[in-house]
Amino acid sequence: MGQRVRPKTGKAGAALSLALLVLCGPVQASSEAKASPKGDAAFGEYLSGTCVTCHQISGKSTGGIPPIVAWPEDQFIAVMNSYRSKDRENQVMRTIAAALNDEEIAALAAYFGGLILQPDTKK
Repeated sequence: MGQRVRPKTGKAGAALSLALLVLCGPVQASSEAKASPKGDAAFGEYLSGTCVTCHQISGKSTGGIPPIVAWPEDQFIAVMNSYRSKDRENQVMRTIAAALNDEEIAALAAYFGGLILQPDTKK
């Protein structure tokens, strides 16, 4: 059997702990970034054609279809993931969400989140 390694104490142990913390920090940060990638708004605009077929680019709700313009990115991602996991009821959205990967959803979230609601010109 292998030899058991005892933890170091004193200055050497503190230095080793600090070194491990520094080395493991980037691993943790990259896994968090992977879980919620920052979206490319230009790519999202390219992908948005399917979305704006039903969701109005003006940000107005029509026929019971909710607006998605100016949504916070984290909310957009959470909603799309809930359609992918079938936690939300809407077969059309489940199908669309299932076809998108994390990068594409993040890109759409960045695009729609960056849009500004158009003011209502009717009075």
